[in-house]
Amino acid sequence: MARACNYHLQAICHIRHLLTTELAVTLACSLILSRLDYCNTVLHGAPTGSIQKLQRVQNTAARIVLQAPRRTHEHLHWLPVQQRIDYKLAVLTYKVRSSGTPSYLSHHIKPRMSTRHLRSSSHLLLQKPTTRTDFADRAFHCTAPTVWNSLNSYTVDSGSLAVFKSRLKTFLFRRTFNPV
Repeated sequence: MARACNYHLQAICHIRHLLTTELAVTLACSLILSRLDYCNTVLHGAPTGSIQKLQRVQNTAARIVLQAPRRTHEHLHWLPVQQRIDYKLAVLTYKVRSSGTPSYLSHHIKPRMSTRHLRSSSHLLLQKPTTRTDFADRAFHCTAPTVWNSLNSYTVDSGSLAVFKSRLKTFLFRRTFNPV
């Protein structure tokens, strides 16, 4: 995947001087970021080398688009690869929780039941099953609760999918670029 993306990046680089910034961003999103998003869901919890290869592709795309020497994801409002993976998993989890579809995933999502009344009982947390291997930790029924439980209650309590997506991207963007 990285090799195919680098091929398209070289092509964009050759014609970059002929393109406006907006057109270069559109081209990079359609040729590069769509490919990164296509393959990234299976990489949650993967070895960092796999994610770093895709991150280097995204960094190169940002440098070519803005013709800047440093990473400029913040100016383009692009989430880094790991946060893009978390975004996709959280959106899929929201869809499963709110509508129960797709049905083949809905039985993997279970709300956390506490035996005692705690302050965290009011939060909409999911139960993460215990596993023995790192490979099993990468399955949907393990990664979805991990990502979902890391979100703040303002994001989780969204009324619609559009509001959830907006709040989620803002949450991930702030957590990545403005850590407090």
